[in-house]
Amino acid sequence: MWRFHSLFGKVFDLIFAPFRSMSPWVGMVVISLITGILMLLVFKWASHQKGIRRIKDRIKAHLLELRLFKDNLGISMRAQGKILQCNLKYIAYSAKPMLVMIIPLILILIQLNFWFGYQSLAPHEHAILKVKLEENIRPIEADVRLIPPSEIIVETPPLRISEKREINWRISVREKGIHRLRIIVGGQELEKHIAAGQRPLSRLSPFKIKRGFLREILYPGEIPLQRDIPVESIEIAYPTQGMNLFGWKIHWLIVYFVLSILFGFALKRVFRVEV
Repeated sequence: MWRFHSLFGKVFDLIFAPFRSMSPWVGMVVISLITGILMLLVFKWASHQKGIRRIKDRIKAHLLELRLFKDNLGISMRAQGKILQCNLKYIAYSAKPMLVMIIPLILILIQLNFWFGYQSLAPHEHAILKVKLEENIRPIEADVRLIPPSEIIVETPPLRISEKREINWRISVREKGIHRLRIIVGGQELEKHIAAGQRPLSRLSPFKIKRGFLREILYPGEIPLQRDIPVESIEIAYPTQGMNLFGWKIHWLIVYFVLSILFGFALKRVFRVEV
């Protein structure tokens, strides 16, 4: 599964390559436009376009009926019932394309979270490195050591938290770049990359997780840990990032959905899609 995500992620590397030094808004507009177009094409291919057009015409006719016969209670009630029936049929026509789109959309959202969900560390900014152990391993007894490169400062001794099965260090980065942390667990060497001073639009992976189908779907940022290693995950607690709109911080997911829907409705006539 990780290999698929790795190849899928390279698509986003190519899309965002020209915009990495620009504002994240540029990349967001581009990917929202692409998503809007893809959603329109999928909707056109997977939906009953003639049926949707027919249902929308019937709804308009019944709405007109309501206006013309608003003083006739019987006709008005019947028209409202017909509108409800048409709306239910419209939902049924729309269900198939929605089901077709949901899995690709989830995979897209997972990749976009690497680009828009986190902010790289600034030089000398603090961060927490977390090593989460398996259920049967007690942090107080675990043989876990951190070997940092020269660019990383380890500011605290390991904090062993039994309730969370975690061993934490506070670290900071001396200079810009992508640096490799080495973690020794029971004699086995693991590694985790940490990014500092990256460009405005950069791909950041906070988690390195153990192999597992669902885990590899949700956290495909780095090569997963082997199953025989008694570690569930290694995490760098990067600062979260919001989309800055005139001083307001908005979650990237909201911006992405709003822009994608707006582009979809704006271009539906161009692609001749009934929505």
